[in-house]
Amino acid sequence: MKIAFYGSSLVSAYWNGAATYYRGLLKALSALGYEITFFEPDVYDRQKNRDIDPPEWCKVVVYNATVDALENVARRAAHADIVVKASGVGFEDELLLNRVLHHARPDALTIFWDVDAPATLAEVRSTPEHPLRQALGKLDLVLTYGGGDPVVSAYRTLGARDCIPVYNALDPETHHPVEPNPAFQADLGFLGNRLPDRESRVEQFFLEPAVRAQTQHFLLGGSGWEDKAMAPNVRRIGHVSTRDHNAFNCTPKAVLNISRESMAANGFSPATRVFEAAGAGACLITDFWEGIELFLKPQEEVLVARDGQDVAAIMNELTRAQAREIGQRALARVLSEHTYDHRATEADKIFREYARMREAAE
Repeated sequence: MKIAFYGSSLVSAYWNGAATYYRGLLKALSALGYEITFFEPDVYDRQKNRDIDPPEWCKVVVYNATVDALENVARRAAHADIVVKASGVGFEDELLLNRVLHHARPDALTIFWDVDAPATLAEVRSTPEHPLRQALGKLDLVLTYGGGDPVVSAYRTLGARDCIPVYNALDPETHHPVEPNPAFQADLGFLGNRLPDRESRVEQFFLEPAVRAQTQHFLLGGSGWEDKAMAPNVRRIGHVSTRDHNAFNCTPKAVLNISRESMAANGFSPATRVFEAAGAGACLITDFWEGIELFLKPQEEVLVARDGQDVAAIMNELTRAQAREIGQRALARVLSEHTYDHRATEADKIFREYARMREAAE
């Protein structure tokens, strides 16, 4: 089957947290026999900051950020058996959804794939005439990369025929244990861009514990933190390329996951960082969110902190030997249950089931 996938970017993770998810899932779907074309707009300097070349397992079409170029790529939806419009494409999202649905064949399976459900739902709820709300009844299905029952119920209430989570996971070929890199030496590392929906939680779970644990070294990767006041034991290194994520995760004694406020509030939303860190065999500390136990066992495969005081206490007690044991257990768990091969099998089953339902209804 042919998939036309309209998303933010496959070849660049620059200001594009969904890249790892797209790459892992689409590569695994390709291995199952799907022929995939990924359409992405040239916006936000992503093409200038590519971190992978176009892969063999997916054709990538980059189009200019103009309405004419958008219409040209939307027409190509007519050649696909499955048409996917993702959230947060970055250029004329509502128009793109409209035109893709217009050009999709009547027998094609049409899907809205939400990679940031809390943000999307907040926007749709605040705008009764939002184009996505109007389009939900025309779509066959909504898929999300997180959110659990709260997100599923919300989408069904708004008019979606169905909503199914297909969670983040691990691609063992890209995220795996490597040798430590002295450039990332630290006791606790955190990797994340400065975002309004995350900053206060970074202060609570990372910057305040650094003040409490002055004898330990904290490493901060990500863009936007240059003018942020922080303790002298915090070292800022700016943007970290995806090619260095394994070393970033493997080198510190532990690494920290901090959910955005909306993700933590909804729960059941493991960030790609969770699986990247576990796949590298890192000892992961995460802020608490509902549903973490579905993915990793608290205190055995992941350490859970409810506030910054918990983070500081964990860091003061955690030895490197204990950290290695936790990381190895996490690695074994994700390899056995949470790879993109597992997720692609789920998605394939969903596609085929809903395609059969469409045929039966016609």
